[in-house]
Amino acid sequence: MKRILSALAAVSLLILPARAETPAPAQAPAAPVETDAASYLVMEKETGAILCEKNAHDRLEPASVTKIMTLLLTLEAVDSGALSLDESIQVSARAASMGGSQVYLKEGETMTVNDLLKAVAVASGNDASVALAERLAGSETAFVEKMNQRAAELGMTDTTFCNCTGLPAPGHLTSAHDIALMSRELILKHPSIRDYSTIWMDSLRGGAFQLSNTNKLVRFYEGCTGLKTGFTDAAGYCMSATAERDGMELIAVVMKSATRDDRNETAKALLSWGFASYTVVEAKPAQALPPVDVLLGRAETVQPQVAASTRLLIERSQVNDVTTEISLVPNVEAPVEEGQKLGEMTVKVAGQVREVLPITAAEGVERLTVTGIFRDLLERLFMAK
Repeated sequence: MKRILSALAAVSLLILPARAETPAPAQAPAAPVETDAASYLVMEKETGAILCEKNAHDRLEPASVTKIMTLLLTLEAVDSGALSLDESIQVSARAASMGGSQVYLKEGETMTVNDLLKAVAVASGNDASVALAERLAGSETAFVEKMNQRAAELGMTDTTFCNCTGLPAPGHLTSAHDIALMSRELILKHPSIRDYSTIWMDSLRGGAFQLSNTNKLVRFYEGCTGLKTGFTDAAGYCMSATAERDGMELIAVVMKSATRDDRNETAKALLSWGFASYTVVEAKPAQALPPVDVLLGRAETVQPQVAASTRLLIERSQVNDVTTEISLVPNVEAPVEEGQKLGEMTVKVAGQVREVLPITAAEGVERLTVTGIFRDLLERLFMAK
């Protein structure tokens, strides 16, 4: 009876503010790493937060780090079903003519998409890159247009691609910041890249041609997951290195180092600094969320749930400073839609608000009809006798 009477005098829902965006630091700090590299940047994969940077928007030649975009577009086609890993591609005269790093493809030779991806990711094959580009867009020129279009979509405002390989070309420029953006898109949306980027040694053509990864961190840095190296005389030694430890994956971009060893050591130092300084934690309510009363509904309550990811990037020194506050409406009038907002969870770090996450209905609740209300009332009256 109490439920029915209160339902007939139901109050309107409390209007709640939208989820707040995580505040970004005004400027990422420089990491305590001594290096001759012209620029660098460290980014966390899940949040896209920049942990440190140096000259990160300087436009520089990327050499074969360019191929991250080639790999991204290829795996986007594979994952969308537009391209099959088992498909055999016939090598054109132009693809076979590519110099620099190559797997020595011959005109008319066929190779599967899977093996071409391996050739690009492991051996940095320029010939394999062009073969994939021609299959996906008809020509390398048309593929480069797709590369620049995708770069614009990702917010890579420092970037102009002139080829799919990274071979020297006037105006072929990008930045550490932009390389981090396309690296993040690749490893976040297409985790199958690890099937290729973590290979240390392999072979093509039934074992006749041996492959060895140009990224030595794959073998010599704990948790390395990839990603791509590059070198030309003009670009110097470049790298986008990715590694994962304790559930957090970092991207370290290094551009224009003087030597291969300097580049590798800088990338390792940046990654180690990031892992030592930051972590990702799960921000959870202090206790289970209580059901919310439903007025005029076929069910008396609805279960609330936190609707968004509660994983949070924080400094390691703040692990014990994460707190949550819950705000829920006292009741809600039916009908209740699944996903309807019922409250908020505010996440604070050291007393400062970092996230405001919506709390929503885990399921829908239909509204009682007038007939249903009186049937419910009669049932309760008879049960009370």
